[in-house]
Amino acid sequence: MKAKKVFVSILLVALTICFTLGLASAEQLKIAIMQDKKGAAAKYKPLVPYLKTKGIDVSFVGTPNYTAAAKMFASGKVDAMFSGSGVAGSMIIKDVSYPIVRPLAKDGTSTYWAVVLAKKGSPKYTGSADYFKGKRVIYAALASSGEVYFHSIGGNKTASKMMKAASHGAAIDALARGSADFAVVKNRVWDKMKSKYPDLAVVGNDTGENPNNSLIVAKSLDPALSGKVSSALIGLMQDGSQSASDVREKMKIMGFIKTTKQNFSHTLQLLDNAGVDSGFDFQF
Repeated sequence: MKAKKVFVSILLVALTICFTLGLASAEQLKIAIMQDKKGAAAKYKPLVPYLKTKGIDVSFVGTPNYTAAAKMFASGKVDAMFSGSGVAGSMIIKDVSYPIVRPLAKDGTSTYWAVVLAKKGSPKYTGSADYFKGKRVIYAALASSGEVYFHSIGGNKTASKMMKAASHGAAIDALARGSADFAVVKNRVWDKMKSKYPDLAVVGNDTGENPNNSLIVAKSLDPALSGKVSSALIGLMQDGSQSASDVREKMKIMGFIKTTKQNFSHTLQLLDNAGVDSGFDFQF
């Protein structure tokens, strides 16, 4: 009986040590979530149990705006953020972060570009800012396929009125209602919505592509952890585990692919043309 108690005590100590070591080995990854985007955390929630199996504990940190997020990146308060290319490119220019992966959609796409929409029968877009002279234009704020693209071509100097929509879809809806003459939106969004708007048409588009919803990480993040996160997410595509399957199904993706600053070459050129520099405060 005494020997049994000793054995149980030793077993409990061993289990405690293993549990403690397990906790110590799990690395922390703090992902910034914009507080004004409802459901943002829920969208990425499936990643939590998956990355947990890879020894990475994910937590979400709310941030009120992109300016605050940039400061949190620089100070180490957050480690990563899934972001559209306009904001991600701005963070790269600010030298506070760099991209590591982006999702590969089930249709095999991972990039997007701006399209210019107008009522059917409108003249074709010339690629010049003069095309928008005296016109009302609506777009999504800070989007490389919206506000950034429009400013990059100098449209802000010729349009009579510029309006910011809460989303690309909202911009399309406003155009359909007659609240604007043109909408500059993301092609992927238009492709999903165009059947609802038979009176609208694409009159032109950007000639380059932008990475879609990349994961950017802070420059202050331990390179070893950055590599671990990247490897785990790139490995998701071939991972047969249930947690990996849940991520692919709930996020509606095939997996993630490696992404570097080079993939942002077009986006960075748009931002440069739009006047974005390291002092940009996320407002034009």
